[in-house]
Amino acid sequence: MAVIGKDILKAAQLLTEGKLVAIPTETVYGLASNALDVTAVAGVFKAKNRPTFDPLIIHTYSIEKVKEYCREFPSELEKLAKAYWPGPLTLLLPKKNIIPDLVTSGLDRVAVRIPNHPLTLELLQQLNFPLAAPSANPFGYVSPTKPEHVNKQLGNVIDYILDGGNCEVGIESTIVGMENGKICIYRLGGSSIEQIEKVVGKNVPIAIGMKINNYNDPSAPGQLKSHYSPTKKLIIGNIEELLKKFKNAAVLSFGNKKHNALTFNLSEKADITEAAANLFTGLRTLDESDAEIILCDYLPETGLGIAINDRLTRASAEK
Repeated sequence: MAVIGKDILKAAQLLTEGKLVAIPTETVYGLASNALDVTAVAGVFKAKNRPTFDPLIIHTYSIEKVKEYCREFPSELEKLAKAYWPGPLTLLLPKKNIIPDLVTSGLDRVAVRIPNHPLTLELLQQLNFPLAAPSANPFGYVSPTKPEHVNKQLGNVIDYILDGGNCEVGIESTIVGMENGKICIYRLGGSSIEQIEKVVGKNVPIAIGMKINNYNDPSAPGQLKSHYSPTKKLIIGNIEELLKKFKNAAVLSFGNKKHNALTFNLSEKADITEAAANLFTGLRTLDESDAEIILCDYLPETGLGIAINDRLTRASAEK
């Protein structure tokens, strides 16, 4: 198993040597490598068993640093950056050649963000390179929100876990870019649609889908139909009706409803933000239970509820 600790200097040294380090962010834990080192980036794909057609997000600590890695920074996207960085927002920008094609899966845009976590921001400021850091979990499985989650799944293939405690947001960042000169959302996440529209205007389209080559390659991270999945089957619908059909089931619940089954309640007070922070822990907990199947219903389609429902839909998709 990997060592878990708070030694930023050790983490920086390992990353400089081309090693893999799990880092905390406000969204989920990331599996980080030097984004400019092709061999190190390849190690991330190998450790996660992640297909190389699924691009990575790079992380740095300032808008000025972002501009070192991108050919241009459209003013509309820079407005979003100034409003919400550091934070759970990723921008898709035209990359400079310094960013290896492996990071972007051969695409000409790179996903980049500034994470809102004090340990990782301090770490990034000590490095002369950005970090490529997808979620620190085996590809397709539930994302980690605690250092122990990382260690349980990848502790035997990474070199260090920087312990930043529990992730506050709990779901991945929202990815925003531009299509034909207009802002669009590629992945729903920790920055709500309402927050995006507050800066750039109403009716921002959601461009979620596969549209590159003949392999259903995503045009940004987190677009695959089946993703964030527990090993047990997840079924979405009316929980009480589903419990009549499935006897050995566990329930992922929300609000003050009580169920005659093993239950993980995302938020008894029906708080969407609390539910987002607990989502992946809830899925992981029920996945490790003796239940044969996991049942849930969609949350209200407001704020982060839209992103939570996106994750539930992908987690329930046929693999």
